[in-house]
Amino acid sequence: MKKAILLFSLFGAILYGNAQSYSQNPPLFPNCATASEQEAQSCFDREVQRFVYQNYKAPEKFQGTIIVLFEVNDQGKFKPLYIDCSDEKATEETKRVFDALPQVKPATFSGKPTYAKYTLRFTVPLQNPDDLAKPKENEAPKTTAATVFNKDVELKELDSMVYQKFSQPQYESRLNIPISHQMYSTFDWALNKVGANSHTSSKPYSFSEVSNYYNMREVNEKQMIAKKSWWGRKLWNEDLVAIQGDDYWFTLNPVFDLQAGVNTPSKKEFTYVNTRGIQIRGGLGKEVNFSATIFESQGRFADYFNNYARSIAPSGGNPATIPGVGIAKDFKTDAFDFPMAEAYINYAPGKHVSFQLGHGRNFIGDGYRSLLLTDGVSPYPYFKINTTFWKIKYTNLYTWMKDTRPEATVDGTYATKFVASHYLSWNVNSRLNLGFFESVVWSKQNDRGFDMSFVNPIIFYRAVEFSSSSKSGNALLGLTGKYKFSNSINLYGQFLLDEFSLGEMRSGKRSWKNKFAYQMGLKYYNAFDVNNLTLQLEYNFIRPYVYSHSNVLTNYGNSNQSLGHQWGGNTQELIAIARYVKGRYYASAKLHYGIRGLDYNTTDNNYNYGGNIYLSYNNERPFNEGVVVGQGNKTTIMIADIQAGYTLNPTTNLKVFANFIYRNFNPTTVTAAVADSSTSWFTLGIRTDIFNWYFDY
Repeated sequence: MKKAILLFSLFGAILYGNAQSYSQNPPLFPNCATASEQEAQSCFDREVQRFVYQNYKAPEKFQGTIIVLFEVNDQGKFKPLYIDCSDEKATEETKRVFDALPQVKPATFSGKPTYAKYTLRFTVPLQNPDDLAKPKENEAPKTTAATVFNKDVELKELDSMVYQKFSQPQYESRLNIPISHQMYSTFDWALNKVGANSHTSSKPYSFSEVSNYYNMREVNEKQMIAKKSWWGRKLWNEDLVAIQGDDYWFTLNPVFDLQAGVNTPSKKEFTYVNTRGIQIRGGLGKEVNFSATIFESQGRFADYFNNYARSIAPSGGNPATIPGVGIAKDFKTDAFDFPMAEAYINYAPGKHVSFQLGHGRNFIGDGYRSLLLTDGVSPYPYFKINTTFWKIKYTNLYTWMKDTRPEATVDGTYATKFVASHYLSWNVNSRLNLGFFESVVWSKQNDRGFDMSFVNPIIFYRAVEFSSSSKSGNALLGLTGKYKFSNSINLYGQFLLDEFSLGEMRSGKRSWKNKFAYQMGLKYYNAFDVNNLTLQLEYNFIRPYVYSHSNVLTNYGNSNQSLGHQWGGNTQELIAIARYVKGRYYASAKLHYGIRGLDYNTTDNNYNYGGNIYLSYNNERPFNEGVVVGQGNKTTIMIADIQAGYTLNPTTNLKVFANFIYRNFNPTTVTAAVADSSTSWFTLGIRTDIFNWYFDY
């Protein structure tokens, strides 16, 4: 382009520099060698501007301002560090010009060469910098550049940062989708189509996994409500804070769970939950994603739930452990205060492998319950490796658990134990999926510490634990399966083998040693041709003493809660579930009918019947043979749970809801520890639904 049409508008050009805070002499072009110390900086500025004017060839039709952050290193070579420009060709031309700048005498500090950093702002069309310096009649001379070559002047790097329009990059990221039964039910059908190479048993899913089968971005965009005001958009559609730049992004949102309800019969006036929190999520490039959520909560629940929370209280004077949340302290006279934090960082160096270090929960299975690993326990530290290739997804999970019983507490410190688990999911063909699970629990007992024998991600834990000492650890094996009869109907199941004796199994005497559990379930998607209506039927059977161990410290539990089925051992349960979603509206209904064999805990009968996993299975068994589910104080449980709600913000999953729970708990024998009760619990609330709360105990 001819220079005749180029006007140099460096009237507003400013060169900023910071050649390490104490440099006294700027870089010198040959033309500036004779300049005085006071004129040296202005001479340098002028020579840079002239070179740009003489060499810059602006792309056709481009007009605009360009900002260049550059340095002159200790050898006098120019290097552009950052170029702020909206046009790609203009950016490339700017880089070319700065790369072409001649080598100069470097800046000096106390006579020694050092580097100097500057910012140049210029506007296209260009104008000769010498013309800018010529004063008009009766006008003082103008300065083409302001020198800030001293320690007291600030750089303008932050001011020059350019943010992009937020494009909701989380939908293609490796960020976890929080485990929520209601949220997962909206896309569960899409992941379970015949022929899909998905692996639905290992949860939580990442957004990138789900995006292969379900366009969550498009679905949410269709649900957007037209709002012009900032408050309207943030409440109904968007993240509160969302920033996206060059290869990074993050969001910040408040977290709420505000509930009020009535519980009958009860001596308390009302139930409530008051949770405030904050959640930060983001990504750095395509490889790194992170999330952190902090909750601060107070609450009072239905009497049966309060009593259960107190029954699993930790040592040290704390009154309760809130199931699925954590240790609580007293709040006022009749409520609990229970903080919680979850966080993780995920690194995915390629499409096949990801590494995740976090504090949270995981779930293995296709059902409402899991016999292998549930999300209904307090969060715990973990390190997870997910490997996906061909028809395989392989999960390695290393976790740090706590035993909070008084017997396991020394000098006010809870005992630590470790759990290492493998889960391999294999899509045998377009309809059949099989999964293989193994897990081993060991403790710091006998100075064992974290046993490096279990770090190997491809290993058979049972053999390793046997060689280490079968008495000091607890190994479990599991099998999962799913068969897709059609896109609408799936059959799923699990089998857990805690311990067994082949000889006793063959004898048919129902020995206590045969510790196993199984699950069978059926899902019917878009039932009766009604879109987004899902029906589910599930049966769980857990024999006595499952999840327990000879050494209580190495049972399959965390913070006085079971890592498998939340009811522990010696139980069976039938669950029927219906879920429906229509736009932002949703509804669900669950019906549980179960039988539990509880201990009597009386002076006349203090036997361990196999339901409490925090008792050694060697502790006072009433009999060794003829062991059946429901033995002991046989208790029937019926729970009906109905919920309906409206999603205020699909991006944050903030919803308003009404919930009704009816629970009937009927033991054969009423004791001081086991009471006959019937509860009706109605709740209204507004909640950010980012984890499952289980009230079906």
